[in-house]
Amino acid sequence: MLSRLAESLYWIGRYVERAENTARLLNVNYYATLEAGGRVSEEWRPLLEISGTKNGFAEQYGRADAHSVAAWLAFDRNNPSSIASSLARARENARGLRDRIPSEMWEELNRAYLNLCFQNAEVLARDGLFEYCSAARDASQMFFGIAFATLPRDEGWSFMRSGQLLERGDNLLRLLQVRYSVRTPSNPAQAAVDNHRWMAVLKTVSAYEAYRKTEHGGLQPRAIAKFLLLNPYFPRSVRYSGENLHDALAQIERIHPQAHPQLLREAKWLLARLEHASVDDILERHSPSIDTLLSDFNAIGSAIYAAYFTA
Repeated sequence: MLSRLAESLYWIGRYVERAENTARLLNVNYYATLEAGGRVSEEWRPLLEISGTKNGFAEQYGRADAHSVAAWLAFDRNNPSSIASSLARARENARGLRDRIPSEMWEELNRAYLNLCFQNAEVLARDGLFEYCSAARDASQMFFGIAFATLPRDEGWSFMRSGQLLERGDNLLRLLQVRYSVRTPSNPAQAAVDNHRWMAVLKTVSAYEAYRKTEHGGLQPRAIAKFLLLNPYFPRSVRYSGENLHDALAQIERIHPQAHPQLLREAKWLLARLEHASVDDILERHSPSIDTLLSDFNAIGSAIYAAYFTA
């Protein structure tokens, strides 16, 4: 496969997953602020750190509040992680692959682009953020559902899947990194707010129901971390993402044997960390830490780019 085609599929996977992640983050945070009753500005600032766009936001908006953060993450094309930017970039990559991917995949991306990428902050004025984010989430799920049903499990599939899983693992680790930087308060009133925050963490990755079926001790931060980091069966856990990322890269390696052995070794090392680490290793002993795991995901992304997409 030409590197240009592989790169386009890889970035489609990342951008569509990013649009869904941002939509989930916005939607859940909107309801979490309502349930928490106040402290709205405090609840919106962490979204900038989770999305990695804090500096860009500060240059353009300055003050972080519900309106400015929502506009930045949903519609602003100057933000490469906004829903509109992510869908537009995914669509641009797919436009050059219309003869290489199922027509239904292109049609879904094009439909999402036309429906969502030309909207602006007027959506907030009419209290339409929930509908906008729900439409973005549904478009992503529809796109990947079509891909799972129709895209041949060849090299192109593996590159798209690699991009999707890298983005998913990176997003969840950033979410946990930010939420664990805040100490659990001892004040009962603040503890109630903290409880809402952890419920929001689970709902942001659609893990609330799965977590409650697995863990029966309430919303304990340590138990939530264990589930989201190390559960081998939940499809949005870090371990699940690492395992399936390794499998996608192993398939590419089988097509190009010994072309880039170091890349697969890095993926194996990440998977070994996740398979053998305990939650106490990560949270208490920092071996590996959440920061280390995030760096490992980013290093694999850089290695994929260097190995396959540079001339």
